[in-house]
Amino acid sequence: MRGRNLLIIGGAIALGLVAVFLLNSYFSGYEQQQEQAAQSEQLSRIVVATQPIAFGTPITSTNTRLANWPSNAVPEGAFGTIEAATQGGRVALRPLVAGEPVLANKVSGEGGRASLAAALPDDLRAVSIPVNAIAGVGGFVRAGDVVDVMLTRQIPGEGATPTDKMTTVVLENVQVLATDQSANDNETAAAVATTATLQTDLIGSQKLALATQIGTLSLTLRNVENQIVGGTRAVVPRDLGGAGIYIPARGTRRAPAPSSRSAPQRGSNSTSSAPRRPSGPSMTVVRGTEAQDYRVNRNGN
Repeated sequence: MRGRNLLIIGGAIALGLVAVFLLNSYFSGYEQQQEQAAQSEQLSRIVVATQPIAFGTPITSTNTRLANWPSNAVPEGAFGTIEAATQGGRVALRPLVAGEPVLANKVSGEGGRASLAAALPDDLRAVSIPVNAIAGVGGFVRAGDVVDVMLTRQIPGEGATPTDKMTTVVLENVQVLATDQSANDNETAAAVATTATLQTDLIGSQKLALATQIGTLSLTLRNVENQIVGGTRAVVPRDLGGAGIYIPARGTRRAPAPSSRSAPQRGSNSTSSAPRRPSGPSMTVVRGTEAQDYRVNRNGN
């Protein structure tokens, strides 16, 4: 009985080894076929993602593979080997989708520190501004979107009242790097954030820092393909329409003008100077300040 069990176990091990050998042979043959196809069709081999890779996820051999790519269309920063893409414990600085090339500007350098600073170009800055449900377009502003930044503030001048406001465009065509602590641009669901981190140059970051101190900032979502900038101007209350409508303060209404009819003098017979009111049904017609009574017959004549 024991010998039979040993025989079964030995057979299972032998079958497993044969299966491993066949699988290795298959994958080795597949890789060789791909390499031969790349050489014959003048294709290059670059590293692509095999599954969605979120921000901060390590780049490993399990979530990447080599894929054939047209030699004349290889993107800048592509890796030619899995070892180069995973060297030093690189992590994703931008979310990647399955089949997307792994590029040097989308992963960290050696050391694997996933930070927003590592993803910034050398001449740009990241600055955060406060937003809410209204200023953040109802929560539809997400990482990867492009926005304009508007500032609403008091009109300067000694004669300005608290209602004299103006709105100007501080920055145009600015990319959103993150909302709150989320830098994942694959998230499309609306979520109300309290801060928005924008990518701009040094002067733009100075403008935003000053604007947060002198007024209220709000964002306007724009199409990422719309690169037109300029031509904006300040908007003041009269641009909203209804500039000719004015409601005076209470208690400033003028007194009515005195009547042109003089009051009867003392001692005079007022009944004799006033016209006699007709008897029976009558109507009074007022023309300006003069009133005159007319008799109305019952039959309408």
